Amino acid sequence: MPHSVSAPSAPRRVARLLRTSLFAQVACALVLGVAVGRLWPDVGTAVQPLGDGFVRLIKAVIAPLVFCVVVGGIAKAGDLKAFGRIGLKALIWFEVATTVALVLGLLAANLAGPGTGMHIDPASLDSSAVDEQTGGGHLPSTDQFILEALPDSAVGAFAENSLLQVLVLACLVGAAVLHLGKTKVPAILSAVDQAQGIVFAVVGFIMRLAPLAVFGAMAHLVGEYGLKALSTYGKLIALCYGVALLFLVLLAVALKAITGLSLWKFVKYTREEMLLALGTASSETVMPRMMQKLRAAGCREDAVGLVLPTGYSFNLDGASIYLSMGTLFIAQAVGVDLSLGQQITVILVLMLTSKGMAGVPGSAFLALSATASALGVIPAAAVALLLGVDRIMDSMRVATNLLGNCVAVFAVSRWEGALDARKAQRVLSGEEAAEGAAEGAAAQEATPEGVAAEEEKTAEEKDPVAQAGTGRTESAGSVSRSG
Repeated sequence: MPHSVSAPSAPRRVARLLRTSLFAQVACALVLGVAVGRLWPDVGTAVQPLGDGFVRLIKAVIAPLVFCVVVGGIAKAGDLKAFGRIGLKALIWFEVATTVALVLGLLAANLAGPGTGMHIDPASLDSSAVDEQTGGGHLPSTDQFILEALPDSAVGAFAENSLLQVLVLACLVGAAVLHLGKTKVPAILSAVDQAQGIVFAVVGFIMRLAPLAVFGAMAHLVGEYGLKALSTYGKLIALCYGVALLFLVLLAVALKAITGLSLWKFVKYTREEMLLALGTASSETVMPRMMQKLRAAGCREDAVGLVLPTGYSFNLDGASIYLSMGTLFIAQAVGVDLSLGQQITVILVLMLTSKGMAGVPGSAFLALSATASALGVIPAAAVALLLGVDRIMDSMRVATNLLGNCVAVFAVSRWEGALDARKAQRVLSGEEAAEGAAEGAAAQEATPEGVAAEEEKTAEEKDPVAQAGTGRTESAGSVSRSG
């Protein structure tokens, strides 16, 4: 008589999914954070350090990672001119994408008029609140921005976590290695590869704290700001998110036309990273993992290493949408009608100010203040109108910025012939496992949770009924460094 066994219970399958899937862990943490922030606001504010600490840990490895990827990419590509072409094409793409985002924001604000009829008296607004938000800082001028991108200390560039300075250093070191040749410096390239492997391993360890970070960030957001801003600024919020969605549709069309790839499949492929970025309101937290996944999806190492980090300073599409719409919103709210010439000035000013926003506290308010000052017709205090809604716009800005930069990597790679389109199609469709997945699985299994999951999986594989009842789950370390 055949031995009959029952399939694993639903709670057991859910427990296993929560142990092995980073996406499930982050999703649960996000929901729990919203609930805690809504029910116990004081607790939500108190757990903010969980999110801040995670962001600090990720930022600590970004500079060495970018340095290793860029140096290795230049040395392996063997063509410095090609690297220069990639940089030039990336800047062209960034300017076109930023301009489209700014124009879309202005058109939508003109058509919908989110601030029309508010009749706000600028004298009733407290401009000191904006100063408190920005910490008295300022955006760099064009020449200052260029100078600050050049390192005055090799160690200082890493110590200050200045991404552009690290990029410049990496380009110089990569060019030097290429010039000297691998025969004269044979140990350098292998050392860079080994250092890169160590950095990716550290990223894997830090990513295990992602659910705690999302919980802390979301609990603080809801606990600190509540949900009242949704009703006060409902029209502006809905309009910003709607325009961002339209911009992403345009990006999807451009990606399909240029590379034949599907943006939706890429979103599914990077769903863990997208959810983490949304939960922590920071695209920097997922830069290392995005670099891994883009390389695993067929983009050449030098293209990924240059385009993605540069985009974090030069290609802020979501921020551009918000800034253009925010400028018109505050103008409409205080009863100022901007002419076509003044709106063109808004685009030109924001094209410059948006480039220096990365890493500057309260940069959105500084950019809006600079724009209002350039126009000369919007009271500076009117910028304070957006204090209550700025934090809610983070999700829109993060998602749009991140996807915009990833699409730029694919597009520039294709433009330069640095994209394996067939491999990208197979990876995004799930037909081919990304390179390095075995290393990621090994790292996962090395943890206590991974060992327990593996033992459970082995037991189920011996049981045909249980095996049929479970299905395939996703490993938290699904993608590791590509070879």
